[in-house]
Amino acid sequence: MLFTKQTAEGIRDGTVTLAFRRWKRVAVRPGTRLRTAVGLVEIGEVTPITDAEVTADDVRRAGHRSAEAFWAQLARHPEGALHRIGLRYAGADPRVALRERADLTGDELDAVRDRLARIDAAARRGPWTGDVLRLLRDEPGTPAAVLAERLGRDRPAFKRDVRTLKELGLTESLDVGHRLSARGRAVTEALRPADGHDTGTG
Repeated sequence: MLFTKQTAEGIRDGTVTLAFRRWKRVAVRPGTRLRTAVGLVEIGEVTPITDAEVTADDVRRAGHRSAEAFWAQLARHPEGALHRIGLRYAGADPRVALRERADLTGDELDAVRDRLARIDAAARRGPWTGDVLRLLRDEPGTPAAVLAERLGRDRPAFKRDVRTLKELGLTESLDVGHRLSARGRAVTEALRPADGHDTGTG
């Protein structure tokens, strides 16, 4: 379930508390927390309703200034039953605080190293985490398609790799491309061999 940045900001400030979607099969469950551009959004009650049950208050709480705009948005996905979804802001994305922490203890660094090693060991194509970390260190803001080509990957696959590292707090998104976070820079530097020449993390 995706939200525009404007809608996500409305959820954060409390002016948006509902969303409406047409689904053939319900896509979210109450209690689910979704990551957005402004932090975590928690799903509340999910209720199937008819078009006739939508009220002017519903339209307002979904962040629309008019019924016309509301129905125009829903018309983009006309198939499936209409559902009303409760929303609430659930706090900052914990990855934000994580990626800003560059002062890792020895145990924390060992845990990250072990996690990267497990990721590399599970990859059918062989170790890759070190290659991606170094590219983002050396070429921050470079379009993903460019870096993917250098690694012989397609863009969607490369972006999945970056998201995997983002879950560990090691990367962050830019308007164009990505870069290492403060935590990612610290980890990459710590993994650099004593002779200064980069090798893989695995």
